[in-house]
Formats: sequence, structure tokens, C-alpha cells
Amino acid sequence: MPQELTRTPTLADVATHARVSQATVSRYLNNPHVVAKGTAGRIDSALAATGYIPNAMAGGLATSKSRMVAVLIPHLVNSIFNVMIETMVDELTASGLNAMLGLTGVAVERTTELIRAALGRRVDAIISTAPVTAEIEAMLRRSRCLFIQIWELPEHPVGMAIGFSHRETGRDVARFFRARGYTLPHLVTADGARAGQRRDGFIAEWTALGGDEPSESHVTIPSHYGQARRVFAEIRGLERQPDVVWCGSDQLAQGLIVEAQNAGLAVPRDLAVMGFGNSPIASEMRPAISSVDIDGARIAREAMAAIKGHSETGEVERNVVDVGFRLLARDSA
Repeated sequence: MPQELTRTPTLADVATHARVSQATVSRYLNNPHVVAKGTAGRIDSALAATGYIPNAMAGGLATSKSRMVAVLIPHLVNSIFNVMIETMVDELTASGLNAMLGLTGVAVERTTELIRAALGRRVDAIISTAPVTAEIEAMLRRSRCLFIQIWELPEHPVGMAIGFSHRETGRDVARFFRARGYTLPHLVTADGARAGQRRDGFIAEWTALGGDEPSESHVTIPSHYGQARRVFAEIRGLERQPDVVWCGSDQLAQGLIVEAQNAGLAVPRDLAVMGFGNSPIASEMRPAISSVDIDGARIAREAMAAIKGHSETGEVERNVVDVGFRLLARDSA
């Protein structure tokens, strides 16, 4: 039984403990599947016994791969991206990659700084929900890093786009409201570009179907439960009371339902409510919240497939993947 090390363990210590060469240990650390099962077991035991921690940067320099992927989202609190990000991190970890999570907020400057930092770390890929400016595009085009823009479908993506049409989402919700017999919709729109596209799509389709332009409230990003109180007060002050409200998030929809019920209104009889994002609270709320579901798990899988293909060939098979969306009609509308 080897004596316990009183210094930082080295690759040589692992090799000695496992009774293999240092080259074999190195091969195992870079690609465990190329080493025989019995040998891999001894190396695993040696790693645990010695407490050796591989130098990830050194491995990256040897293979020109950092095994790191930067994942950029605007915020974590009340985020519609949370379930997707958890799935993505699980997929990255299972593939032997490490996720660097960056919070961009709503400032373009912060997004630019994070992308510059990620490129400086020579990450294998950047997955981002943020808009791409001319400065960001110029940085990315000078880099060999795979850039994956998620949650939207730009006409000419810098690297790859995995998302859905926000304008078509709005059109579909308008058709859904019309088919269900609603006549006076109210929109709760966040002050972001994607929310604006959904709003524009809804209004274009609603008016094309013969409806009057809907009333509207605006909220800041990130939208949250508490904003519903102000929105509900605005609705109650309207001359023509809406019969259905489309909120930009399920948290807003939840808050609006609570405010309506506290005011003695029945949902959906007196006021129907629809959310967006199909968060876990949507199906658990009573009444269950009608919402728009985005397949975040598929976005994560498509991103992982793209990263794997790019690492092997230096290219992506498709530069645009439309994952679509689903309207989920539950109790609230």
C-alpha cells in the first residue's frame, strides 16, 4: 500500500500506483474509451488514491481543445431558460465538457465582455441567448470558436442558430384566441426584441382576422410575479375590459390569476389568462396555466450534436435548426 502523499500528486504518481506508463494515464484522461477496461479501472483507483487532479489547461494546449463551453443567459431569477440550461449542463458534463455560465443581463456591453473573455479562454463553443451586435459578429468571425445562438432564428446566423419564430408564435396565439371565441385581448409585453416580435405577430394576425388592435401593458426585463399587481390595476382601469390576457411569462400569468381571484373574478370565466414558456409552475397552478411550450431539451441536444460535429470536422451540418413550439390549452384559457 503506497504511503499517503504529502505533496501535490503528479501524473507519475498515478502511473506508479496503477502499474502503467504515464503515456497510458494521459491517454485515459484524454479519451477513457481507448484504454482497456481493466487498465481503466486501475487508473481510476489510482486517481482516487493519489488525489491527482488533471491540468485541464495543459490538456487543452496539447489537443487544441479546452473542453469548455460558455453558456450565456440574461439572468437566473425567474428565467424561462432554467430548465433548458440544466439539461444543457447535464449533456455537456456527460460528454466530458465543462460549462462556463455567464449572466449577460440586458446590457449589450456585458454580453460583449463575456464573449471576449470566453474567446480568450479558447472555449470550444459559445451558446448564447443574447442578440448579436456588429462588434460581437466581427469578434466571432475572426475566431474558430463555434457560436450557437439559441431561442431565435436570425436570417443569417454568425455560426449556428437553434430556436423558433417568435412572430409565428404570436400569430398562433392570436388564432387560438379567435378560435376560442375571445374578442378583447390584452397583451403584457416585456421590453425585449423577442417579446416585441411575438407582440407584432399577434397584432398582425389578430387584426387580419378582423379584430380591433388589443390593449397592452409593458413590463421590464426580467419580468416577475410582482409586476402582475400593476398590470392588473391597469387592466381594471380600461374602459373596455379584456376577456383574455396573454402574458410574456408564466410567472406573470400566475400573478395575474391570483390578482384576478382576489378581486372576485373567476378564471377563465370572467378573465382568461395565458402565459409563455411552460415553466413547471404552469401545470401545477390551479387553475393550470395555458402556455406556449418551447422544447428546451431538444435545443440542448441539438447544441450538443453541433458541438460534437464541429469538434470532429470543423463544420456544422446545418446552420439553422427550427425546434418549433406548442400551444398548451389548459384551464386558464
